Amino acid sequence: MYSSLMPHAVCWRQDPQLIWTMAVTNAITFLSYFSICITLFYLARKTKRVIVRDWIFFLVGFALFIVACGSTHLMEVITTWNPIFWVDAWTNIVTAVLSGYVALQFIRRAPALGFGINDYADRLANAQTEKAQVEQNLLDARKLEEWNRMSAIVTHEINNPLTAIQNYMYLIQNNPDAPADVKQMAEHAADEVRRIGSIARSTLGFFRQDEQPEETDLQSSARSVRSLLEPTLRQRGIEVLIEATGDCKLAAYSVEIRQVLLNLVRNACEASTRRSSKVIIRIEGRAKEVSVTVEDQGTGIAPEMFDNLFKFGRSTKGERGNGMGLWAVKKLVTRRGGSVSVESTLGKGSRFTVVWPRAGSLGAGIAPELGDLAAAH
Repeated sequence: MYSSLMPHAVCWRQDPQLIWTMAVTNAITFLSYFSICITLFYLARKTKRVIVRDWIFFLVGFALFIVACGSTHLMEVITTWNPIFWVDAWTNIVTAVLSGYVALQFIRRAPALGFGINDYADRLANAQTEKAQVEQNLLDARKLEEWNRMSAIVTHEINNPLTAIQNYMYLIQNNPDAPADVKQMAEHAADEVRRIGSIARSTLGFFRQDEQPEETDLQSSARSVRSLLEPTLRQRGIEVLIEATGDCKLAAYSVEIRQVLLNLVRNACEASTRRSSKVIIRIEGRAKEVSVTVEDQGTGIAPEMFDNLFKFGRSTKGERGNGMGLWAVKKLVTRRGGSVSVESTLGKGSRFTVVWPRAGSLGAGIAPELGDLAAAH
């Protein structure tokens, strides 16, 4: 069958060095291709739980294509001395078929492969940012734990002086010689002392889980907060306006309502640096919810602060704040099924909007969460 054919060595016999160069290089190429094929099979086996089945078939086909290419080089070594060129031809036919399959599959998968490579590159580029974020989250968690322990100690220690203050307020209120305005101020002071006591007890989880919400008038709560901040308002020359429409009453925990309003209104007052500025509290009673908007004419919030605005320990006030006020607001509101949003323009002011649902998650009582701590920040 092969009697009319001559091996390559006959053609190259005038140059023995050429014969061995071709034989050795083709043999090395075949061994390299064969080792690549074995490695691809090994990878396909080890990664079959990660790589989808369709890609496994592609990987196996690519491995067979590699070994087929290597086989053509092996046949170059064999036909150097044995003229079995039809075997060499069939080897090339198989290689051509596998080459076409791999080429078509590679073209079909090119978009997905490109997306995967770009996605991996993006993840790699953001790895340092993500690492910094994880480290910051761990630091926040440690700060939260330390603050929790400290708050428990402080809360326990303030109970005795609070009781003494309440007793003095009671004596002033019941003193027949005390002027009426003094008695009224003593009554307001006693209310605030009781509120501090409520916050302190909720911090340590002293509220019973079955405590029920009570009907709370948000307009009255807003007036109470304005009265509490009256000295600050006079000092800064700020006017707080309350605008209410619709039914502003809902079943809620009055301590939490005042906590949220006090934080937002005080923030608005501190952001208003110009005298004669106005802080507007708009309360709108709707069918299923009550909306409260606190708007100021202050300095506004920088865009880069928005991502961290409601996170623990992050403050827009720099060294003057501790980053707990807005964090506590969000905790208190979202825990009852409500929402908090903010709009701000640098140099023009900010607008915080809180929405309380009339039928929110109110049955859990005041849980001993860290988010219910004092309104100080």
